[in-house]
Amino acid sequence: MAEDLQGRRVASTATRRSGVEELNPFKNAQEQLDTAAKILKLDPGTHAILREPMRELRLSVPVKMDDGSVKVFKGFRVQYNNARGPCKGGIRYHPNETIDTIRALSAWMTWKCAVVDIPLGGSKGGIICNPKEMSPGELERLSRKYIELIYPVIGPEKDIPAPDVYTTPQMMAWMMDEFSKIRGYYCPGVITGKPLEAGGSLGRGDSTAVGGLYTVREAAKHLKIDLKKAAIAVQGYGNAGTFAAIIGKRMFGSRIIAVTDSKGGIYNADGIDPDRALAHKKKTGSVVNFPGTKPISNEDVLELDADILIPSALENVITRKNASKIKAKIMAELANGPTTPEADEVLYKNGVFVVPDFLCNAGGVTVSYFEWVQNMTGDQWSEEEVYSRLDRKMTKSFKDVLDTSLKFKVNMRVAAYIVAVKRVADAMKLRGWV
Repeated sequence: MAEDLQGRRVASTATRRSGVEELNPFKNAQEQLDTAAKILKLDPGTHAILREPMRELRLSVPVKMDDGSVKVFKGFRVQYNNARGPCKGGIRYHPNETIDTIRALSAWMTWKCAVVDIPLGGSKGGIICNPKEMSPGELERLSRKYIELIYPVIGPEKDIPAPDVYTTPQMMAWMMDEFSKIRGYYCPGVITGKPLEAGGSLGRGDSTAVGGLYTVREAAKHLKIDLKKAAIAVQGYGNAGTFAAIIGKRMFGSRIIAVTDSKGGIYNADGIDPDRALAHKKKTGSVVNFPGTKPISNEDVLELDADILIPSALENVITRKNASKIKAKIMAELANGPTTPEADEVLYKNGVFVVPDFLCNAGGVTVSYFEWVQNMTGDQWSEEEVYSRLDRKMTKSFKDVLDTSLKFKVNMRVAAYIVAVKRVADAMKLRGWV
């Protein structure tokens, strides 16, 4: 039963005891940390530091709109821990963004960088807005003003943002340019996920999906699953989910039997051509009504009789209510925080092999790290070199976590936390923080 350092019940545990499942992502992140801390026997001081962000910035971001009015948007930047290096984390533009989501994502970024053993800490940022309702000019002014406001706390040696939900390489180019203007010279290393022409890296666009597929490959080896005969279902046909379906079919020869987006989904037990489904989405705005398929909801796709389930949408889609209905042998979490702690217990008991989010989707931050290294050294790597380095990182990280899971007889998420938290805690102790 998780407690904070003063002995009070952690909210997520208390609400669970009352029969209500906690869906606050930061409370879930803290509870996941508490489990690892208990196994590692962390001292109270180290545990206390790791439970909370080291810095939070809340912003009011004024933007002149196309009609001449000024609208003020609320924004955030949370820096969770920099014991292992500069903070690293994306920027989200979403109408339902919350500070607790940003806190959780900054924590997961800390563990993500540690579990794949790259010398960076964790952060995250966001603005409450609906980019789908804004013009390119408004989005540019919003992006530049946000960077102006967070300028004092970011930089190649401090905190390196990147794209996330509803932000794009173009927006990263605007942000990098704004930072460079304020600093007084070209500074590509401040932002990753940029277009190639603005200092980006080859392989960055599909790196989250490719890294996740490397872990799926290793999980299939462990479970002795033939991926050529496997059926894959993808919830969330955005950037990561699209690449996962297209490259998964090409890399493994698997059948893609279902994909969904925010408007609904499609299903065909004999297989869906993911490239054609993407073309249909670009033309119509959704995969819905793709020829030769049956409609399926975002809820039902999770419960399909698929060998591999890839949730790549938003948080808390797999809960205590539906976890027992998951039939997949492997669940590869490309989304951040798709599974609640209560659901994890059910999945583990039922033999579903979960590749946890901050391991599975760490390909994105790993190649962002590669981009940062190239920017800082003035080097440019080939696509082949990027993928080769990514494969080595993801494969080694998966094996570290699997070995820990088997050693401690815990699920893969707890094992990933054990690996990551120990690395961060060790760095804090060596630096004299505790």
